[in-house]
Amino acid sequence: MTKVQEDRPVLPTQQDEVAAAGSEFIGGPIGRHARLGGHWLHPVRVVVLVALGMFALGMVQKLPCYDWAWFRGAGSQYTHACYSDIPHLFVARGFADGLTPYFDRLPGDMEYLEYPVLTGLFMEVASWLTPGGGSMQHREQMYWMVNAGMLMGCAAIIAVCVARTHRRRPWDALLFALAPAFALTATINWDLLAIALTAAAMLMWSRGRALLFGILVGLATAAKLYPVLLLGALFVLCWRAGKWRAFGAAVLGAAASWLLVNLPVMLFAWDGWKKFYTFSQERPIDFGSVWLLISQRSGNPLTDANTYATGLTLLLCAAIGLLALTAPRRPRFAQLAFLVVAVFILANKVYSPQYVLWLIPLAALARPRWRDFLVWQATEVVYFLGIWFYLAYTTSGDKHQGLPTEGYQLAIAAHLLGTLYLCAVVVRDILLPERDVVRRDGSDDPSGGVLDGAADAFVLSDAARAPREAAPSEGQRVRWGMAPGD
Repeated sequence: MTKVQEDRPVLPTQQDEVAAAGSEFIGGPIGRHARLGGHWLHPVRVVVLVALGMFALGMVQKLPCYDWAWFRGAGSQYTHACYSDIPHLFVARGFADGLTPYFDRLPGDMEYLEYPVLTGLFMEVASWLTPGGGSMQHREQMYWMVNAGMLMGCAAIIAVCVARTHRRRPWDALLFALAPAFALTATINWDLLAIALTAAAMLMWSRGRALLFGILVGLATAAKLYPVLLLGALFVLCWRAGKWRAFGAAVLGAAASWLLVNLPVMLFAWDGWKKFYTFSQERPIDFGSVWLLISQRSGNPLTDANTYATGLTLLLCAAIGLLALTAPRRPRFAQLAFLVVAVFILANKVYSPQYVLWLIPLAALARPRWRDFLVWQATEVVYFLGIWFYLAYTTSGDKHQGLPTEGYQLAIAAHLLGTLYLCAVVVRDILLPERDVVRRDGSDDPSGGVLDGAADAFVLSDAARAPREAAPSEGQRVRWGMAPGD
């Protein structure tokens, strides 16, 4: 392979039949003699523009709620499938009254803000930027709009990071940018903040910057709990490769940055700080989870759901660790990261519709095949509609307007099975690495950083040895939004 060929990005339309068919809308697959460089509209910028366009479409989808449905009874926001937590919590969590999160006690049952500290800061900053004049409805609208603008910035960061993580595969980030569930759920809650920090962390790890990776993971964990799971995935990969120094730097950076954000609140507002953790512990089984499906079908309230969920999560994570140490070739970091986050969601007491956002960037890196991705996304769209129509049914009284319980149970089953399907094909790629499309060009682990091309130091099977022909993927310094030749 020549140097010119190595620098050329992998074109999905030449490897993926679904991508090739979809490209017919813009003139068909690119020819082999096409000029790919030298234009300002290179892949990273295209991905960002597409992601921003999809985000804007998601905002348009919320228009019926923005205009009136958020403010005129619960049912309308469900029948229009445009619900968002953001405007409601502006009032319910004291931001409209100028209360300080974690420090000021809230009126009602929720004594303190039930979000991690960095997300609380994000919400507070948005409230500072929200104009104070006008009616309360106008202020809620402006608060949602300000948050949407800030979250749009997060979406752009995610798009850049996913496009840059696999150096020769920037077009895989279109899986994130064009994901229907991304557009539909981006402004339901504040998840994109943690996802942007996690995506940036993975980019840093792919460039061998273990300490900076850890710092970003710590900040992401200060915004949402799930990013800490990436350290578990790295633990078994670094164990297999013997890269303990890099892993130690990552853990040190994560602990330091998490403490930097959390310690001031822990010291001066302990009751407010711990609310997120006590709320998560005390919260009963809720929408979208396998436990709700079991409870509704069996009539058992599953009061010990915490124990069941924790036990299942640990069991599945142990299985992933065993897979990583026995696979014929060391799994790619993105593959293991996707699996650990997916099992955490699948075993959780709650599977809120916006949780799919946690998985979309990881799925684009772990399994960049359009057919499998769209199958999964179709099930998530079914669930997105199912939960709102079910809530419309339960809040419509005798009208029974919406989806009955049995229909909602089918929607839960669909999105659980869709996520399991994508997990299954990722596991298959790990067990049969020749099926992994990322490795077809001879790459080992483009997102692996120090793991990329490293020899195995510890395995649980003699068959699990990195092949001698596995070579490191060509590295690249981080150049935000720039083409390789720029």
